[in-house]
Amino acid sequence: MKTKLNLSLLALLIAGTSVLTSCSKDDDNNTVDPTDPTVSNGTLDDSFFDKIAYRGAVGTADWTANWTNYTPKTTVYGATTETLSGTLATRTLDATKVYLLSGFVYIPDGVTLTIPAGTVIRGDQASKGTLVVTRGGKLMAEGTSTKPIVFTSNKAVGSRAPGDWGGIIVLGKSTNNIPGGTGLIEGGLTLPEGNHGGTDVADNSGTLKYIRVEFPGIAFQPNNEINGITFGSVGSGTTVDYIQVAYSGDDAYEWFGGTVNAKHLVSTANVDDIFDFDNGFSGKLQYLLGQRDPSLADQAGQSNGIEADNSATDFTIAPRTRPIISNMTIIGPGTGADVKHEYANLWRRGSKMVLANSIFINSTFGIDIRDKETGDALTDGTSLIKNNIYQAGSKPVIADGATPSFASNDLLQTYLTTNGNTFIDKTAADALLTSPYSLTAPVFTLGVGSAAATGASF
Repeated sequence: MKTKLNLSLLALLIAGTSVLTSCSKDDDNNTVDPTDPTVSNGTLDDSFFDKIAYRGAVGTADWTANWTNYTPKTTVYGATTETLSGTLATRTLDATKVYLLSGFVYIPDGVTLTIPAGTVIRGDQASKGTLVVTRGGKLMAEGTSTKPIVFTSNKAVGSRAPGDWGGIIVLGKSTNNIPGGTGLIEGGLTLPEGNHGGTDVADNSGTLKYIRVEFPGIAFQPNNEINGITFGSVGSGTTVDYIQVAYSGDDAYEWFGGTVNAKHLVSTANVDDIFDFDNGFSGKLQYLLGQRDPSLADQAGQSNGIEADNSATDFTIAPRTRPIISNMTIIGPGTGADVKHEYANLWRRGSKMVLANSIFINSTFGIDIRDKETGDALTDGTSLIKNNIYQAGSKPVIADGATPSFASNDLLQTYLTTNGNTFIDKTAADALLTSPYSLTAPVFTLGVGSAAATGASF
C-alpha cells in the first residue's frame, strides 16, 4: 500500500508537522516504524492477510454459516453436570458434559486447559463466572464449524440478557505501553493473577477457534466491567480464529497491548464498543464483522464500532496502539436507535492504525479523528486509512481537534478520498450486502452487483 497526500496536506507537512525521522520505507514504499513489532528488517510483514478483491468482512461465500447463533435467547442448552471453579490443573474437559463456570476460574502458569469441540460451558451470574488464562497458562479450545465450543448464560430460555456472567480473559507476556511494562487487567482481578505484559511478542496463550461467547460482560464494579473476550498483552503465538461474541454487556472484544493476530471475529448485539484497542496493541486483523442492536447501548458512555486509544495519560508513549485491519464490516443501528450509539470509527488519544478494505454503514457518525497526535500519524505516513466505504446518518467525517494535521472536516475528507475511501448514501449502503439489518437471520454476503465486490488492495 502506498500513502498519498494531497497538496493541502503536503503544505501542512512542509509548514511544520513533525515527521518521525526514525521511520523508513519498505519495499512497497510503505512508511514503517522499525520499533513496531510487525516490522522485520524495515519491511512490513503482510503475509498474514489473504489477498482478496472484495471489501468488507464477507464475500460471496458465507464463513459465518453453521457455527454462529443469532438467537441465543431461545437456544436450549443442557443442564450443568459439573462445576469449574478456583485454580485448575492441566486437564481435558468432556464434551458430553455441560459445565458451570463458577467465580473466577484460573488457568495458571504452566497449566493447559483443553476444551474439545462441542463442549458447552455456562457462566454463573451470582459468582461472576469468568475464565482467566493467566500469564504462562494455555487455553486449547478448538471447536469446528459444526461443533463450536459454546460459553453461554446459565439462565433459562426467556431470562437471558447481556451481563449474565463474566467472560474470557486471556493474559500474556507480550508488549504494551503501560509504564513499567506490566499492568493489572480491568474486570475485578487482583495481582498476581491479573498481571499482564512483558517482552515476548511471540508469546503463546493457546488456541481459540470456533467459539461462541453469549451473554458475557458482567459489571464487576461501576465502570469496571468484564468484556466478552479481553486480551491483555497476548502474543502472536496465540491462535484466534472464528469467534462470535453475542449480547455482551460491555465491549465484545478489547485488546490491552499485545501482538496477537486474529481472523473471522463476529460481534452481534453487544452493549458497548465492538472492537476496542488500547495500550499499544499492534496485531493484524482480517474478516471482522459487527452488527448493532438498536435497543442495546452503553448508557454510561457511548457505543462505537471501533474505539481506539494509545494511552489516556500519554498520547505518544511507545509502543503506539496500531492495529493493522483489513476487511472489517460494521453495521450500525440506523436512525431512531438509542442515542448512545455514535461512531463507526473513533480514533483518539494518539492511536495509530492501518485500516483498509472495510465497510462502515448505518451509524450516526462515520469516522472521528479525535486529536492532534492521531491526525499527525496520518499525515506523516505511519498510519493509513485506505479503500473503505462509509455511510452515516449524520456526519460521515469529523476532524475533532485533530489540528494542525486536519484543521477541518473537509481536510480530513480530502485525505480519505485521496486514499480511495468512498462515501455513499443510505440507498447505496443498503445494496452492498444481502440482508445486513435482520437481527435474527442476517445474511452478510455481498449483494448482487455490490460495489464492495471489488476495490480492495494490499
